[in-house]
Amino acid sequence: MPRPWTIVLAACVVMTFCARADAQEARRRWEMQRQIRLDKFEQVLPVAMKNAGIDLWIVAVKENHIDPLWEDMGRGYVSGVGYYVFSLKGDRVERFALGPSGYLVEQSGAYDTFGPASDLAKVVKARDPQRIGVNMSDEIGPADGLSVTMFAHLKKTLGEPYASRMVSAERLVSEFRSRRVASEIVAFGEAAGIAIQLTERALSNEVITPGKTTLEDAAWWLQDRLLERGLGSEFDMPSVYVTGPEGIVATSNSRIVQPGDVIMIDWGVQLMNFGTDVKRVAYVLKPGETTPPKSIQDAFAKAIAARDAIKPAIKPGRTAKETMTAMDAALRAAGYGVIEFNKPNADQKTDVTYGFHPVGNTGHDIGPSLTTWQPLQSTFTMHLQHLFSFEFFAYTPIPEWGGKKLRIPIEDDAMLMEHGIQFVHPANYRLLVIK
Repeated sequence: MPRPWTIVLAACVVMTFCARADAQEARRRWEMQRQIRLDKFEQVLPVAMKNAGIDLWIVAVKENHIDPLWEDMGRGYVSGVGYYVFSLKGDRVERFALGPSGYLVEQSGAYDTFGPASDLAKVVKARDPQRIGVNMSDEIGPADGLSVTMFAHLKKTLGEPYASRMVSAERLVSEFRSRRVASEIVAFGEAAGIAIQLTERALSNEVITPGKTTLEDAAWWLQDRLLERGLGSEFDMPSVYVTGPEGIVATSNSRIVQPGDVIMIDWGVQLMNFGTDVKRVAYVLKPGETTPPKSIQDAFAKAIAARDAIKPAIKPGRTAKETMTAMDAALRAAGYGVIEFNKPNADQKTDVTYGFHPVGNTGHDIGPSLTTWQPLQSTFTMHLQHLFSFEFFAYTPIPEWGGKKLRIPIEDDAMLMEHGIQFVHPANYRLLVIK
């Protein structure tokens, strides 16, 4: 039997190892975000400021009231108020942290100058910008971090003529975030890979025992796995739901998973200032079944085939709205019906509706949007390295349901490249099976 001191020593060794491992992981994540920030500030930000016609950009923060872009800026401790200031000078952007301080931001290499918040007016006056971007937006949340009182404070601090030169930076923010650098794709791909791995484990007998496990049991299992890894959940509680002839039966509640269920998970993982959005679908075998019914397998196959019909219609250089028109035409040419969300036609066709929203720093991000529910972003031009959710729903009639249509959701995270669509993780291709 081990002596008490050996147990204590072993525990200390384990704790020390875990502490070191955690510290190494924390530094790894910070260093990845540091590289992303350097590449974005050096290569993306000058282009975004030029395209938006903004000479100087101010991101203002208060202690305990940070801007949505605080992580993008490099964090930093703020006492009172602080500003991240960016001034376009030729092909380079001068970068100032006025107020934010501390190891993470000071060691990031992202800023040329650190100083007190009281230097703001002096910095602005010395550069005499004609258009000053600030984070105000009617429709884009991450570009709307400036409070009414902070706006009034900026007007007073800058004085005229600069107070009258402040304009919305929503286009700048959208372009800055949605034009991706290589290190972002690596980090986002890691987050998306974790999301897929956990989703497929949750839709298996590792987690689900038909007749016993509830939908919320599976959702809490996912939350626990995130907690273990120091990750966040992008959409709060994961949506674990069952779909039947009348649509969604139940979502992440006490409803018990039963044989014959078609069950889905829709959620996202937060890692290193990125948020994913993915789905997977499973069928729960009934007693005596060894494979899903042919009707359900066919419905899944038709959903997957719709992806190949849509992909060629998405190209860089035209607006998202124009792209949606091309997508509708491509779907109809392939024999699919194009419908409004959850309004399938009463016929034998497979109907499709889609919501190809941007992803990246959040599960619903701020670049060009192939959706009807982000109207401003649908006017943005599709560009290379744009990350978006390849999300659509295919409704196929099921004979066993009297011809009512089964909704199969397909959602993977993709990127627009010169020669077409590429996925940043393995795209869905198989109907999962729970015994």
